Amino acid sequence: MTTLTVHTGHLTMRGLRAMLRQPAFVVIMLIQPMIWLLLFGQLFRRVVEIPGFAAEHYIDFLTPGVVVMTVLFSSGWAGMAFIEDMDRGVMDRMLSSPASRGAMMASSMAYQGVTIGIQSVVIVLIGLVAGARFAGGVLGVLVMLVAAVLLGAAFSSLSNGMALLVRTRESLIGFSTMLTLPLSFLSSAMLAKEVMPDWMATVAAYNPVDWTVVASREALSADPDWAAVLVRLGGLLAVAVAMGWIATRAFRSYQRSL
Repeated sequence: MTTLTVHTGHLTMRGLRAMLRQPAFVVIMLIQPMIWLLLFGQLFRRVVEIPGFAAEHYIDFLTPGVVVMTVLFSSGWAGMAFIEDMDRGVMDRMLSSPASRGAMMASSMAYQGVTIGIQSVVIVLIGLVAGARFAGGVLGVLVMLVAAVLLGAAFSSLSNGMALLVRTRESLIGFSTMLTLPLSFLSSAMLAKEVMPDWMATVAAYNPVDWTVVASREALSADPDWAAVLVRLGGLLAVAVAMGWIATRAFRSYQRSL
């Protein structure tokens, strides 16, 4: 195995062990999306009666949207782990060690991928209990998980890169909130594009969050347009790779400022 792979594996396990030592965090991580799904599912359940709304049952429509919103909010906070390492002096020790900078970023992305997978499966199960039916079956769910992990990789990298630049919790919280809320509402996570204002639908077409939602819903449908799914997955992969590369370069900025 390459050095990058070995280092990534060790650092990923470090993050997972830290998560398991905080059972309260694990419970909150699972409960929050369940609350979103059940509350939003009841609050907006009659929205499908709007002419042109592309869904028969809102819970079917909402479940992939909640998966994507959970990914966005979870990965937006990924940089907090970097800031904690900075505050404790761990980051400086790691940067002076033979640990690969790429592995430090990749391990954060891998850790987010594991948590995203757990959250997404829980949301799907709760959705099924609440009455959701996914004609795309297991394959559709797997495609949704792939799309969610790619989105999480992109936004966790962005969060990590910002953490290396701003180095304070308050600044990262402000940046994450400023970014995640608009991107969530400028997508079809909760409402179909058919009922959006034209300008919002246009913006959504260029929004990676919407790419994830559309690819997920399409894969879960009875007759998926796999070309549309693959195009969006390819776009998400490109964004994730670009964000990972840019965020890794932020280590240089952090080291120069020491």
